[in-house]
Amino acid sequence: MWQLYHFPLCPFSRKVRLALSEKGVAYELKRENPWDASDNFYALNPAGRTPVLHDSERNRTLVDSQAICEYLEETVDKTPLILGTALARAEIRRLVALFDESFFHDVTGPLMHEKMKKRIVLRAAPDSGVLRSAMRLAHEHLDYIDWLIDNHRWLAGAQMSLADFAAAAQISVADYLGGIDWTGHDTAHSWYRVIKSRPSFRSLLTDKMEGIPPASHYADVNA
Repeated sequence: MWQLYHFPLCPFSRKVRLALSEKGVAYELKRENPWDASDNFYALNPAGRTPVLHDSERNRTLVDSQAICEYLEETVDKTPLILGTALARAEIRRLVALFDESFFHDVTGPLMHEKMKKRIVLRAAPDSGVLRSAMRLAHEHLDYIDWLIDNHRWLAGAQMSLADFAAAAQISVADYLGGIDWTGHDTAHSWYRVIKSRPSFRSLLTDKMEGIPPASHYADVNA
């Protein structure tokens, strides 16, 4: 069986978890904090970053969330997540990269540093200026999601795709940390509630990071 090395607030691990669950692939979660990882984890990924998908019986190790998702797409027929024409697949990959890179850089990463790493690892107070900037940039990203959903049923087109799960994975971590304000973003909020209500999302809503409680509305699929 696959083992997925992750930590609860890793958005990239969450993207892989959603893909695994949507495709019906059995896996076991293995907890690894990148700032205090085991020697065994570093042997699997010397970069020390989650996620890592490992199957010891078949001697297979996959590193990097997009590489893992691409592997699943090529080897598991159920529930295609990078689908359609070549042009449609390129658009899905473009949006996945946008959320993995830009949303993480602007919103999720700063919130994780200020509200998680500073509290757990650095024992320091968060920078309110950084938090305000992250929330302001979150509004800009939500504006874009509003526009995408106004023009398509799902982010990348007529069908749900990996782009939706990449975006939802990032938003879920930011939402856990209280960094998402849906005011003025009814379209994006409705889309997120649909994703949040899927069976594949349930385990994410029960995740907890020790010492960092989620926002009060986090696990409410109607919020």
